Amino acid sequence: MGRKHFISDVHLSVDQPDIQALWQHYIRTGPQTGDHVYILGDLFDAWIGDDDDAPLACQVRTCLQQLTWRGVALSLQHGNRDFMLGQRFARQVGAVLLPEVYRLTIAGQPTLLLHGDQLCIHDHRYQAARRRLRSRWFQYLVRLRSRTARRNMAVAYRARSRNNSAPLSQTDATPEAVIDYLQRYRATQMIHGHTHRPAVHQHRLLDGQIAQRYVLDEWHTTYASVWIDDGVRLHHRKIIL
Repeated sequence: MGRKHFISDVHLSVDQPDIQALWQHYIRTGPQTGDHVYILGDLFDAWIGDDDDAPLACQVRTCLQQLTWRGVALSLQHGNRDFMLGQRFARQVGAVLLPEVYRLTIAGQPTLLLHGDQLCIHDHRYQAARRRLRSRWFQYLVRLRSRTARRNMAVAYRARSRNNSAPLSQTDATPEAVIDYLQRYRATQMIHGHTHRPAVHQHRLLDGQIAQRYVLDEWHTTYASVWIDDGVRLHHRKIIL
């Protein structure tokens, strides 16, 4: 039985060649045949649509195709930067596109996988924008635009995101949202990214049971990290090129 790998917030872009190199190194040397890689959103710093023909998009497609061709299963979730990823991309690379909340068993525990932005419920401005950006109507209208126009939109979106000065209390996951999701899906474990605040948290559920929440790290130019389930426990591994 293979291992499960959990990563998030790689934020691949042409502006970060070191992260691209680290990503390729991990894909080549990390997952082995029979393993399963779960990418919980924001693989790309921006994704303009599955028809993207930019060199980076083509390179990532090839990289992921090579991963699945050698017998590694791949599952993807949307992040707040690559919410335009679709079934066409998933088919091209041999991946499964997961719903925004996905329940499975990890290390013997019922576990939720999600990007994590839906847990930041106090950031009302972002949540309103999220609902608009994720709507089918908005995405349909965006896809009608040329690739050049969509790339310009992505540049503007990234700039607004970098300039977000919302306080920590708004941009971090709130305990009440975490507990609500765990209770609703009857899970005792959660894995997510998005907040860029890697940690392991404990939450007490309504029945008194203690649930674990693993927050994945973003990828950096000199290192990244992955959480791995070997069937018994979750353990952390640092990735260095």
